[in-house]
Amino acid sequence: MKQGTKQLIVQTGSLVAGFMVWVLISSLMPFIKADINLTSTQIAWATAVPVILGSLLRVPIGYWTNRYGARTLFTISFIVLIIPIALLSYANSLLTLILGGFLLGIGGAVFSVGVTSLPKYYEKTKHGFINGIYGAGNIGTAITSFSAPVLANAYGWRTTIKIFLIIVLIFALLNFIFGDRKERKVNISLTDQIKEVYKNPKLWFLSLFYFITFGSFVAFTIYLPSFLVNHFELDKVDAGLRTAGFIALATFFRPIGGWLGDKINPFLILMAVFFSLTFAGFLLSFTPSLPIYSFGCLLVAFFAGLGNGAIFKLVPLYFSKQAGIVNGIVSAMGGLGGFFPPIILTILFNWTGHYAIGFMSLSEFSLASLVIVVWLFYQDKLDISAKIVNHALDGICLTDVHGIIQSVNPAFTKITGYSQAEVIGKTPSVLQSGEHDNEFYNKMWDSLKSNGVWEGYIWNKRKNNDIYREWLTITAIKDDAGEIKNYVGMFYEDHEKS
Repeated sequence: MKQGTKQLIVQTGSLVAGFMVWVLISSLMPFIKADINLTSTQIAWATAVPVILGSLLRVPIGYWTNRYGARTLFTISFIVLIIPIALLSYANSLLTLILGGFLLGIGGAVFSVGVTSLPKYYEKTKHGFINGIYGAGNIGTAITSFSAPVLANAYGWRTTIKIFLIIVLIFALLNFIFGDRKERKVNISLTDQIKEVYKNPKLWFLSLFYFITFGSFVAFTIYLPSFLVNHFELDKVDAGLRTAGFIALATFFRPIGGWLGDKINPFLILMAVFFSLTFAGFLLSFTPSLPIYSFGCLLVAFFAGLGNGAIFKLVPLYFSKQAGIVNGIVSAMGGLGGFFPPIILTILFNWTGHYAIGFMSLSEFSLASLVIVVWLFYQDKLDISAKIVNHALDGICLTDVHGIIQSVNPAFTKITGYSQAEVIGKTPSVLQSGEHDNEFYNKMWDSLKSNGVWEGYIWNKRKNNDIYREWLTITAIKDDAGEIKNYVGMFYEDHEKS
């Protein structure tokens, strides 16, 4: 078996185990609150707290993975997770729940390990799909959401928590034995890496997108069990099953989102994602009946899953040399996106008696993200066009309708000797060699006005006064109304006659 395939299996399995542990409190909260007297606000804090460390630790863990390797990070993480699991099994107060839950966040933080390590084993054209498969380890939250209530019904919630001690010990051992000891390491200081990326707006745009897509996934995962029991008065096991279905759907579509990101422009996928999340948030804000509410949740699961996969196709595209730290920052923002909504929803419900404002915020944030994605999509196209112009071997000169030079490319400077600063605001007459009379130039402009194009040989003069012959094509650029707005000239030197 190839090392890449082996690590994909081991690391994806490890993420499943980490996420299983991460949502223990939220999955068992309907049982825990029967033994420990908690208010609705305290329940929201207890279920949201694991997200804090699970988010903040993702930044250093992404960096440490590059430096020490996935094997070391996964093994240590699973050993450390023994502490909060043991603590929670004896919890008898809110303080114990919060302390154990905070450390339980390590189970969510391990997400940064695989998205940093696995791309090292595959070519760029597969990064979206590979990260999507790894991200499908989210299914661990569904496994716990479904199985934990069933086990708690049979054996009690404290015994159920202790069962997870076996899981973390097994995966600590698996990573120690099968982890790649020879993984390629990257040893650049954390400060230097942050300095390289923090000024790049794409980092923060991707963080916002993941804040919404993965944040929605996490928020619904930790909030649905209690919400379905309290608001719709469902049975605890039924609520767990529905939550597991939400998680399974989002998880299934995550690798599909990554795969689609390898095949088509990821920005097109994100446009569909944020348009649909805008509609879903609007639908949920009216706190509808259970069937309509379920439909809204399924929309969130479907498109959040697609978005999660597509976003992690973009990260290695834009930050191939700083993937570790950027993966950490983006995934940390996604985790934090799951921390705030449950608390905000609970506070708003206590104030207003409904959830409309909270769910509407999902709609508004998604709408804002849709606008940004559309802008990035067209900005990306402009960047590509600019790169084509700047790397072209032919000289290119853009003028306004009056023939005033607006911009030139590097090839123009190389051929003529004039820099962009020296010709902007002037006319192409700075290149006139004196070899042509006025009738030549009048015919050129007549052709441009009547046909929109002129091409032919012309003698021009460089900055150093050397005269050379070039083949020049001038084209009129028109707007949608058919009015000429610019002229673009493209030329190359005819060395045989120069």
